[in-house]
Amino acid sequence: MRTVARKIADWIGKLGTVWVEGQVTQITARQGTGTAFLTLRDPAADVSMTVTCPTAMVREQEPPLTDGTRIVVHAKPAFFFGRGQLSLRADEIRAVGIGQLLARIERLRKLLAAEGLFAPQRKRRLPFLPNTVGLITGRASAAEHDVLVNATARWPAVRFRVENVAVQGALAVPQLVDALGALDRDPAVDVIVIARGGGSVEDLLPFSDEALCRAVSACRTPVVSAIGHETDSPLLDHVADLRCSTPTDAGKRVVPDVAEETARVRQMRDRARRALHGWVDRERRLLEQLRSRPVLADPLSPLVAHANQVDTLRERGVFAVRRLLSEQQSALDATKARLTTLGPAATLTRGYAVVQLVDGDGTGTVLRSVREAPAGTVLRIRVADGVVHAVVREETESSGGGSG
Repeated sequence: MRTVARKIADWIGKLGTVWVEGQVTQITARQGTGTAFLTLRDPAADVSMTVTCPTAMVREQEPPLTDGTRIVVHAKPAFFFGRGQLSLRADEIRAVGIGQLLARIERLRKLLAAEGLFAPQRKRRLPFLPNTVGLITGRASAAEHDVLVNATARWPAVRFRVENVAVQGALAVPQLVDALGALDRDPAVDVIVIARGGGSVEDLLPFSDEALCRAVSACRTPVVSAIGHETDSPLLDHVADLRCSTPTDAGKRVVPDVAEETARVRQMRDRARRALHGWVDRERRLLEQLRSRPVLADPLSPLVAHANQVDTLRERGVFAVRRLLSEQQSALDATKARLTTLGPAATLTRGYAVVQLVDGDGTGTVLRSVREAPAGTVLRIRVADGVVHAVVREETESSGGGSG
């Protein structure tokens, strides 16, 4: 172990001087001692280192060094062999002025903006009525009071999960980041509010810290920034999903106003009632217009009219058929009379007769000449009302006719 410690001390002893920036968390400068001890802490991480320097250097600082002061030291790393501790031996201490702080914040602002952490597309809409509101603020602070009172006045049933942290000093950033992570992991928390009252640039410096800004950017829950007054604008305002000018404004923005929402519901209900009544009135008028039409006012009249029309057409059809039958019957009777007039029966009724030769099979042929009927020929004579049979006794020829 001694060999390792000695080699580490030799290696560190070869290092040159460095400029280190940090936040003072502890000062030990007793009277009568020539060496003062400072604890310098990284505000963005849980890392600290002991700094030794002449006591006079500490006492000569203007303004005097206090816990939370940001300083830049010019020092050489040193390794204490006996205790195995690394420290810095400072030969110059400079307080970080407002101008340097603002310049550093401006550089960080440009860096985060270039990475897109300020882009409007990353901003998430706050829930209309959050289940639980997470609040990160100082213990028993005016900011906590303003957020709780104003939110409860607007929506009495709102629920809060409050995380009290340091809002300035060396412990502010780590506690803020831890509280933010705890609220983000809580499934009941729908929105997170980070609130603090006004203060100087140094007091609000933790809310422009890079670690906090990146933690807010990575947060899955919408974050509301309510830091200081209207004129204060730390980097957290640009990264958060919503920037509120004051904690009071944040209390009004995270929850709706129950009176306004009740009035809005009443207005929507009235509008819906009027719209429904208007629709019913329109439909009623339409039904009345339909009912006033003849077809619906007296639905049997069209049926009766159509029935009468059917009866009329049927009668016309029967009349037309009967007339046609009568005409055809008349034509048939005329044709029949004509046939009767032109037929042999009419001739027979006038005294004529048809003489036929009787064959052996009983059939007869019309006698056309006396030569066809020698004596003894059996004849069948057809007159108007029947048939008689005769036998030829003699044959007589005559140019004008004859008889047998």
